[in-house]
Amino acid sequence: MNKLSIVVPCYNEQESVPLFFPAVEKVVTKMDVTVEYWFVNDGSADNTLQELRKLHNDHPEKVHYISFSRNFGKESALYAGLQAATGDYVVDMDVDLQDPPEFLPKMYDLLQTGDWDCIGTRRVDRTGEAKIKSFLSDMFYKFINRISNTQIIPGARDYRMMTRQMVNAVLEMKEYSRFSKGIFSWVGFRTKYLDYHNVERVAGESDWTTWKLFRYAFDGIADFSQAPLNIAVWIGSVSFIVSIIGLLAVIIRHIVNPDAAVFGWASLVSIILLIGGLQLLCIGIIGRYVGKIFLQVKDRPIYIVQEKK
Repeated sequence: MNKLSIVVPCYNEQESVPLFFPAVEKVVTKMDVTVEYWFVNDGSADNTLQELRKLHNDHPEKVHYISFSRNFGKESALYAGLQAATGDYVVDMDVDLQDPPEFLPKMYDLLQTGDWDCIGTRRVDRTGEAKIKSFLSDMFYKFINRISNTQIIPGARDYRMMTRQMVNAVLEMKEYSRFSKGIFSWVGFRTKYLDYHNVERVAGESDWTTWKLFRYAFDGIADFSQAPLNIAVWIGSVSFIVSIIGLLAVIIRHIVNPDAAVFGWASLVSIILLIGGLQLLCIGIIGRYVGKIFLQVKDRPIYIVQEKK
């Protein structure tokens, strides 16, 4: 009998954990697999760890958990769960039940055909989500797919079931700055997506603010595209050419008409501010990439485990 590992990152989900387990168990008990759960407590500030301990004590052979020493982020939690998972198939799920457990049997059956290595999920709408978040998300997918060779399916979720071969390939990518949607696409393998409509959280509130999503999106762009660096090069090139043209225009104007009035200081200040702003923008873009290199070469661990059972 095949073994299915269910990886569940958790951050301040004390209300969701007791609801998640029975909801998933109701589905997987009907499947012809043995199941193990790997909950990853990502430095929660509430009673999430206590709920996981209780769940483990009630089901010591089936439920396991990893607790970080602090909050390292969902990407680190997902990586830790994949490392701990021992199943022939591994599925990543959010504990808030926005990932429908009813899809698990269909995912498993599709993988059993041998035609696919991964069965992912894709939201076809964002009903109940703030319009500004939906708009920014749509723009992000359009932008990154235009500038990156690694194509990311719009609306794709981390909720996916993978073969052991694909999981091992993902674990080979040990970069410190992780963007799982891009990593799943980059490693390749045959992937089929199941569409579904947005599902509201079963409990609690999301910790993903618009600002956090913006930072996450920029990390994804920087991790899988050099376009921002190319933009900086083009900005610098265009600014240089324009400045040469302007300088030639001033010289020619002075030769043709030596008595012509000189432009005022306001124009000069505006030009200086424009050029200075472009320079700072380019330096900032380059700085983001240099910062990622700095974090990678320090070779710090992606996460630190404080408790594991």
